[in-house]
Amino acid sequence: MMRITETVKHLLIINVIFFAGAQFVGGGELFYDLFALYFPENEAFKPWQIVTHMFMHGGLMHLVFNMFALWMFGSSVEARLGRNKFLFVYFSAGLGAILFQVGFNYIDYTVIVNNLVISGFTESGILEMITTNKVSNSVSPEQLSGLQNAFSIYNGSMVGASGCIMGILVAFGMLNPNAELMMLFLPIPIKAKYFIPGIILLDVISAFSGQSFFSPSNTAYLAHVGGAVIGFVIMWYWKNNRFNSFRIN
Repeated sequence: MMRITETVKHLLIINVIFFAGAQFVGGGELFYDLFALYFPENEAFKPWQIVTHMFMHGGLMHLVFNMFALWMFGSSVEARLGRNKFLFVYFSAGLGAILFQVGFNYIDYTVIVNNLVISGFTESGILEMITTNKVSNSVSPEQLSGLQNAFSIYNGSMVGASGCIMGILVAFGMLNPNAELMMLFLPIPIKAKYFIPGIILLDVISAFSGQSFFSPSNTAYLAHVGGAVIGFVIMWYWKNNRFNSFRIN
């Protein structure tokens, strides 16, 4: 078993510290209000949440699974790439997760609001309904469904290192395509070059069908996909850029 590398160790410690803070400081609400990533239109959104939400987790099992994956794959990737490139992949994948998940939510939210404006509602009136969850009597069942979706987007928050770790998982797969991996509940060895794309495909299906396979139903599946895509793009560029000092054998 590979010795845990320094950067991975420090990331594990930071994640645990944030989780402890969320449990014991201000009843948890203070940490989540400050450090979870809120929808950009929500007044609770703060710029630093773009980074801090990557160290927040929704519960103990969420933390355990993410840190287990970071420990399992991160040290191998850091050993091959070095600290700086490892961190570049890690945080770039986290930003990719935001780009995909928040970007998709923003498009969905904008379409809902625009449709309601066309129907005769004012933007201020729509915002009041979304923030207070009190709906006008003139709202049709179809408009109510849209408002409920907009309410969830506007008031929801995003936490977790999953996007970062998906980027690292893809990096691991590209560095070790023939490494054999197994799911805990399916002890059949599958090569990384098949296993990892399969996991990503399931996230894509879940994102657009709402069907959850292995994760809780409130998982930000597009964040997983975004982290994986950015991880792939970075590793592909490093592999194919002949002017870069890093080469993948």
